[in-house]
Amino acid sequence: MRYKYWSLDDCHHASGVVVVIDVVRAFTCAAVVLAGGAQRDYLVSGVEEALALRQRLPNAVVMGEIEGIKVPEFDFGNSPSQLSRINFQGKTVIQRTTSGTQGVVRSRQAEKIFAASFCVAGATARAIRALKPAEVNFVSTGIRDDGRGDEDVALADYLAALLSDKQPDPRPYLERVKNSLVAGLFTNPDDPDFPSADIPLTMDLDRYDFAMPVTWEEGIAFIDIHSRQG
Repeated sequence: MRYKYWSLDDCHHASGVVVVIDVVRAFTCAAVVLAGGAQRDYLVSGVEEALALRQRLPNAVVMGEIEGIKVPEFDFGNSPSQLSRINFQGKTVIQRTTSGTQGVVRSRQAEKIFAASFCVAGATARAIRALKPAEVNFVSTGIRDDGRGDEDVALADYLAALLSDKQPDPRPYLERVKNSLVAGLFTNPDDPDFPSADIPLTMDLDRYDFAMPVTWEEGIAFIDIHSRQG
């Protein structure tokens, strides 16, 4: 199995099986709300698109951010520790983030997309292995010119090791999340946008036993783990 690495800048060229990664925090949040009972998690690129979709869909709520800060019109921000305390049973979630959801939308040409974070890593690797692809493409959506993004590359490296049957020790990969530049923003437990409780959640390996395959409907991406679509 071959592996290729991409960022938001070039992921529109990726084809075949694509794993879009946002560890801190979009796809940790996606796993939290789906485990919390959400029927679907729609992934969109624009704020106005998210708000318009909320008007169209029954029992819909919007979560996400711009550069980590909750959009005032949204129901929730991008904090997995805050979202983990909310009951999403019967809700449809619409998610817009600066990195993760952009990666999915920009990778729409792929044959198969998975959204991924460490809390669904094992299940993601099993789902990919079942497809028996010759090549897997990893999109690390947090990569920036200032050195941010190693937390996403760490997951890509870990998944590649799992898929290569190397039985990797997860600790060095999780340490890269803890030591990442973005993790340095999460020092205050009372910060509404960057609470310190978020980072341990993003490092909670295999917290959930499901993968997050992306399905498209009328040009909009969504994750629905309950129907096991995709």
